[in-house]
Amino acid sequence: MIAVGGIALGVACTQTPPQPTCARVDGTPMVEYQLFFGRDITGRPALTDQEWADFAEQVVTPHLPDGFTAFDADGQWMNPATRRIIRQRAKVIIVAMPATDAAASAIATVRDAYRTLFRQQSVGVTAHPICGAF
Repeated sequence: MIAVGGIALGVACTQTPPQPTCARVDGTPMVEYQLFFGRDITGRPALTDQEWADFAEQVVTPHLPDGFTAFDADGQWMNPATRRIIRQRAKVIIVAMPATDAAASAIATVRDAYRTLFRQQSVGVTAHPICGAF
């Protein structure tokens, strides 16, 4: 299980989904990653827009130099013990990359850096096979 802004996601990658037909978009097979960054930080105010901009400039862009899309989101989950609903602002990054070990390593580096710098329990990630044409 991975918590995404407090939302638990089951992640299982035991079966490879069928590869999309890319000729329709004159594209190539790629992986689309979606990363979920919670902005609440224990013991201090939430991550500011400037802190996010600095993180994107200093960490994300050097590891995803071909580009990415980032946007604001609102996450929500229910604590199973207390039944209390927790809401949290978040940032989401979407990036399409070749299905390579180097791409997976870049994603892992970005996730690990955010967890470390902002004392996060997790940074959620999903990965989907796609066809990309840019």
